Amino acid sequence: MRKSWIGIVILILFNACKSNTKTALPVLGYKTPVTKTVNGKTVTDTEYATIPPFKFVNQYADTITQKNLDGKIYVADFFFTTCPSICPVMHRNMLNVYKEFKNDDNFRIISHTIDPKYDTVPVLKRYADKLGIAGNTWWLLHGEKGDTYKIAKSYLQSVSEKNPKGEYIHDGFFILIDKQKRLRGTYEGTDPAEVTKLIADIKTLKAEPDQIAAK
Repeated sequence: MRKSWIGIVILILFNACKSNTKTALPVLGYKTPVTKTVNGKTVTDTEYATIPPFKFVNQYADTITQKNLDGKIYVADFFFTTCPSICPVMHRNMLNVYKEFKNDDNFRIISHTIDPKYDTVPVLKRYADKLGIAGNTWWLLHGEKGDTYKIAKSYLQSVSEKNPKGEYIHDGFFILIDKQKRLRGTYEGTDPAEVTKLIADIKTLKAEPDQIAAK
């Protein structure tokens, strides 16, 4: 009987460990092999793509740079306020993410307008008010169109890996970024099931050690 209980305990522990290994999220985007010397030996490591420096303005006319996101998990997307198709659906779904984490100062949502000529700061503020969002959890960002499209390439490279010939800046993707500004997930913002998965993956990242070597 004692041996049976020991066997059951071992099986439970094994399954728990096995389950935990599945919770880690992969690091997405382009990867670069980097050769360096460690303890006198030459080793090859992997350098993961990160989001580069940027400078935009939010709906409160505050300047937002990458430093405002240091140490934070965040979700990025691209939209324009007069979009008649996918953007309203995306942001209705994003409201679920906002409501889940709006009291967490270590989490942000950033939505880049791809129509800066029309989507001025006052327009973005009215759009935010209509959505019912306030505070600093969700920033609607305005900048030069060229700057927005340039940084979109960094955010959406994990999407382009799936279909290199596609155009993705207005395809409704939500991109999950970790505290090290690495790409950790891509989700279809118009699909409620994908947004539910995004919320679960954010919780997974929140429980992840800051310096995890994700694969």
